[in-house]
Amino acid sequence: MKKIFLIVLLVPIVSFGQLKGLLDKAKEKVATATGAQNGADIGAGLKEALNKGVTEQVSKLTATDGFYKNEAVKILLPEELQKVDKALRKMGLSSLADEGIKSLNRAAEVAVKEATPIFVSAIKNMSFKDAKNILLGSDNAATTYLETTTSTALYSKFSPVVKESIGKVGADVVWAKIIEKYNAIPLVSKVNPDINDYVTKKAMDGVFTMIAVEEKDIRTNLNSRTSDLLKKVFALQDKK
Repeated sequence: MKKIFLIVLLVPIVSFGQLKGLLDKAKEKVATATGAQNGADIGAGLKEALNKGVTEQVSKLTATDGFYKNEAVKILLPEELQKVDKALRKMGLSSLADEGIKSLNRAAEVAVKEATPIFVSAIKNMSFKDAKNILLGSDNAATTYLETTTSTALYSKFSPVVKESIGKVGADVVWAKIIEKYNAIPLVSKVNPDINDYVTKKAMDGVFTMIAVEEKDIRTNLNSRTSDLLKKVFALQDKK
């Protein structure tokens, strides 16, 4: 009788132990699934934010005066050519000097159209680790990521396009005239600047500057989080 009673008591004990084990395993699976989902959301959210920044800001730069009338990215003359600018203005050639600056900005506006596919490729290949570091990083962490992963490709792509666009907008003719006028001044040191390299680098700088503006806005302005996914993912950043 005692043996039967002990067996009866042990049955619920064994069942409870098994049940607890099953519950623990179930919790682990739920936690893993939740973590995976959060990871997927973080990756998707960051990619959406970067695509938004690239689409909105790069398109602004490609418009007429996208560089020229935007003080944050307007291309000015490099230090070596500032003396050229001053000399031309003293000679009464201010309009030629102004046209020279405008032509550099026009060339950049044309060239930047080539940027978007390169950025899209970099964003597509972003890992979860990259996304997590970006989300919890500084206000320009995403921009820095793009700068690190795309600069070489951008320069290679931009350089021939800048050269072509310099010809398309007539910047080569304007600058040939500017340099000719300057080098004809007695006793000046002759100049022969690499306008193509300069505009290429400044165009790249302009792109990253404007993407950083968009990134900071999404991070700090709730109204800029225009989708449920952006709101969900950047809410995690708000808690860091």
